[in-house]
Amino acid sequence: MVVVGRGDERQPAVYIAASGRGGTLYVGVTSDLVRRVGEHRVGGGGGFAARYGCRMLVWFEQHARMEDAIRREKQIKGWLRARKIALILEANPLWEDLWPRVAGLGDDDGRVGGEEGSVGPSLRSG
Repeated sequence: MVVVGRGDERQPAVYIAASGRGGTLYVGVTSDLVRRVGEHRVGGGGGFAARYGCRMLVWFEQHARMEDAIRREKQIKGWLRARKIALILEANPLWEDLWPRVAGLGDDDGRVGGEEGSVGPSLRSG
């Protein structure tokens, strides 16, 4: 289970945004997940995610160091689409938009994910 609270926003994270269930996927890395996904939600940036409507946060993984997050982002970007979808389904089988909980608007306990799984390991270091 990954726990994200208002104090964790400035932590390196790899994330996958989608245009909808089974839609276009965008893999990104950021030091501020709440800010970055908020930008995607309003179509900011004008890049790939904005062009293809990738506004739903469907998976993320926090890291202790930005170098590790960048390495993981590159790894996931190199995967086939089917493997990326399997990663999402393992942690978020309903393709829920995780944004409300990450932004502190969802569950009272701040947990992200459900009984079926988390959205990725927290504080990966390798």
